[in-house]
Formats: sequence, C-alpha cells, structure tokens
Amino acid sequence: MAEANHTSSDASEAPPPVLELRGVGKTFSGVHVLADVDFSVRSGEVMGLVGENGAGKSTLMRIVTGIYDADSGGTIRFDGDEVHFTSTRQSIDAGIAMIHQELNLLPGLTVGENLFLGREPLNRLGLIDWPTLMAESRKYLTAVRQTFDPSMLVGRLSVGQQQMVEIARALSLNARLIVMDEPTGALTEVETDILFEAIRHLRDQGKAIVYISHRLGEIFQICNSVTVLRDGRMVSTGPASELDEGTLIHHMVGRTITEKYPYVPSAAGPVSLRVSHLSATVIEDISFDGHTGEVIGFAGLMGAGGNQLGKTLYGAVLARSGSIEVKGRALSLRSPEVGVRAGIAYLPEDRKAEGLIQIHSVRVNMTLAALRRFSIALGLVSRGREEVVVLEYVDAFKIKTPSVEAAIGTLSGGNQQKVALAKALMTEPSILILDEPTRGVDVGARRDIYSLINELKAKGLTILLISSDMPELLGIADRILVLSRGRLTGAFGRGEATQEAIMKCAVA
Repeated sequence: MAEANHTSSDASEAPPPVLELRGVGKTFSGVHVLADVDFSVRSGEVMGLVGENGAGKSTLMRIVTGIYDADSGGTIRFDGDEVHFTSTRQSIDAGIAMIHQELNLLPGLTVGENLFLGREPLNRLGLIDWPTLMAESRKYLTAVRQTFDPSMLVGRLSVGQQQMVEIARALSLNARLIVMDEPTGALTEVETDILFEAIRHLRDQGKAIVYISHRLGEIFQICNSVTVLRDGRMVSTGPASELDEGTLIHHMVGRTITEKYPYVPSAAGPVSLRVSHLSATVIEDISFDGHTGEVIGFAGLMGAGGNQLGKTLYGAVLARSGSIEVKGRALSLRSPEVGVRAGIAYLPEDRKAEGLIQIHSVRVNMTLAALRRFSIALGLVSRGREEVVVLEYVDAFKIKTPSVEAAIGTLSGGNQQKVALAKALMTEPSILILDEPTRGVDVGARRDIYSLINELKAKGLTILLISSDMPELLGIADRILVLSRGRLTGAFGRGEATQEAIMKCAVA
C-alpha cells in the first residue's frame, strides 16, 4: 500500500516555490526511470531528496539542469516561469548550480581555471584577467575553508579536496538554486562540518538547496524537508521533523530494515597475507597480518594513507621498501596484473576514474579484469559465457540496468558501484581490498554489500575494508587498524574499538 504524503502544516504561509515540477517523467530504452513526479523547493529551504540507487534522484535533477530532456506531459517552473532547459548553460544562466556525485573537474587545469571554466574574467584587451581570476578563486576557496593555492593543478589534490573545489565552484555561480548530489561522499567529518556551515549560510541568504544523500543522519542534520522517491515515483514529502530514520528507510525501500550492520563472527584461519615494513609514496613502515575468513578495517582521516596502502598491495603503486607475502609466497608487485594473478582484487575509491570505463557496457566492464575465464582459443572470448556469468552477478547484486549491454555511464552511481564490486570478484580472489565500497550506495544496497562481505568471509577470503565511515567499520570489521599520516597508530579488536579511541589514534 502506498504511503500517505506528508505536508507541512505552515505551507500556506510559505513563500512560493523557487523550483516546481509537476507530472515529470523519463524513459530510457523503454524503462520508466521517472513517472509522474511532483517536486518543489522554496527559498530558504534545504530539501532532502532520498531513495534507493536507481530511484531516479539524479535523473530528476539532471532534467532540472538541462542534461536530460523530460518526457512530454510534465511541466517545470523556475521562479514562477515555465522553463525547458536544453543545456546546462541555460540552467546556469537562469540561476541553477549542480554539484554532481561524480567529480567533473579537469585534472590538467589549475583549481582557478576549473572554478571559472567558461566564465573567465577578461581584461580590457579581451584576454583572461589572471590576477582577478586567482583573487576570486581564493575568495570562494576561503568560503569553504580551503587554504591550497588556486594555481595548483586539480590532479594533485585529494578526492576530498577536489570535492571542495566543486562546492566552491557552485558557490561562485551565485545561483538561486543549488543541487548537491552526494556532496560528502569523499569528505572527512571536519570537511562535512564546513560544508554544513556553508549550506546554513546559503539557506539564511534565501537560497533554495536540494540535498541528495544516502547518509540519512545528514538528512536529519541539515534538511528542513524530505522528499522520497521509490522506483521513479514520489512516495512521500514533508518536514524532516515529522520523520525518524526507521520511517524514512521504510518509505525508501518499502520494507523495514531491522539490522543496519549484519555482523557475523569471524572464524579466522591461517595467515594469508603478511605485510612487513611496507613503505611507498605516502605510507611508512606498515606491518600487519591478514587471516583467511577475516575482515580487517582501516580507519583514518582523509589523506591518512588508506587509499595508497590499498593500491600498493594491489600493485598499482610501487613499494619503496618492505615485503608482501600471499599464502607464504613473497610477491614483487610491479603491476596490478601481478596482483590479480596472485589472487588480490581491488575495488578503487574513485570508480569513475579508476574502476570503470563509462562508454563501455555493463558486460565489458564487469569481465574486463577476468577475460581469461572466458577465453576459448587464439585469444578469443566467448560472449555467451560472459553473458551467463554477468547475468548471475546482475541478479545476485540486484543491479538495475536495462540490459548487460547498456553503457555503464547510464546507470545510477550506486548501481555502477555494484558493477565495480562484481568486476573485482570476477577474478575469483583470495584477498579482496575494498576502498570505500559503500560510497554513494543506498541503505538497502549497503546491507546487501555487508551481507556479501559476510558470505565471502565465510568462504575464507581475507577482506581489507578501507573506509571513512566509522560506524561501518565498527559494525562490520573483525578488527580495526588506524592510520595517521601514513603510519599505523592503533589496532583494536572488535570488542575494544570505539569512535573516540579510533579518532584519538587517527589524529596522533
């Protein structure tokens, strides 16, 4: 039975909507992604937009910003006028800014060039006014408490810093409506607090903000109102104060999720991974053992070295010194290919840049690292065998896609993450490195991933879980190692770990 919609008790006193959608729909390849959606957000309001992966949240906002064209029949009003944007340029000029879930920066350009790309200030000669551009860039970076030089190349920044550049760019547009799609996915707690301070300031200035997030705690912390989409339809909208987390989850998934972190006790076996005095670009003198049937969590602040550790163990970053042994055999990890052959799989933090090829299909992406499994002769690959296995993963992981031949870039961020995870498992590893595996993934899919981790642990895999989500680590890991500035500063068994103890080691 559909949930009753919630409405605000003081709606009659509220200002007219800055953005109002009525009966909006969107179809891809015959599949209804959105159907008859009504949505609105007002001046001085932070509207939370939530739903499972594939519910249609990002698609709805891409229609608003002119990236997608809505199906006929619906209407969009902005500042009271009916609009039909056919490009992002039109929506930006009208006063709409969007911070996308996937970073859209050019790594070969400077921070300042990215901030004002296509809007560069010009001098009297019609040339770019570089002093003004850099001064304005510093102003907007300061607004989000960033101190790095705007003349730095974006490619030299961490993922979290790049996300703050995206936010600063949105602020520089001075938009009436700002859409934020998973803006804290790559941010530390400190950076998230800075973002929330900026959002409150914008709200108090009368800006309208749409805030999309799978982190439900953030929704209650920053949003005035919440709209829920499920399977492309709006099922609930109203004040955040009238909801609790359990009710919100029920609206999102249509069922009650009773256990957020379905932990299964470890039956750890012999040592399968031995890391001794490992040093690389960021990490220094790292030593630990990993056992079969065990989940080891790695905690730390942004830039602490977890990402570099995962890449070094996989062979994507060359070690400077130290040793790595898998099942008693010393490895010389010169490339990811060596890591894959040794039974190591790695799910990268940035799926767009490092994990998936956006123009290729679900099938091609999923089997790319495991083509030997499907080889028949003379280097040829059996497409039939590929499709059988890929469909098994699509079904097991509940991946929402029109077909296995659909381009990966057409899937929602969460469904792309599921494909990336399936790609890692395709190589049939004994050691699985998961770098932020639930980033951009909804609450239902998160639980599916945690259950999968438990299944893999029961099969004897050694799992390294690198995560900035401390409750996730506390909920699913058998033990937690803490990194600070590239070094191990703490180790906790499951019964010993607390957020306070981990944070103390993380800032050591």
